[in-house]
Amino acid sequence: MSNVDIVRAWKDSAYRASLTEEQRAQLPQNPAGFVQLSGFELERAADDHALYTTLTGTCCTYCTASPTGYA
Repeated sequence: MSNVDIVRAWKDSAYRASLTEEQRAQLPQNPAGFVQLSGFELERAADDHALYTTLTGTCCTYCTASPTGYA
């Protein structure tokens, strides 16, 4: 399996699912590890890190909401 196919399998779950069991067994472990968040974890992350945009003229400022104000 080429490096391109390996990286695609790591990044594209539909492509990974299309591989045979033997091909999936040959895939090296993703160096970033297995990362998959549950629906609850995704909602929590979205709630905890809401992105606010303040437009001032032509300048945009992005900041992350935190319990103590803006981070």
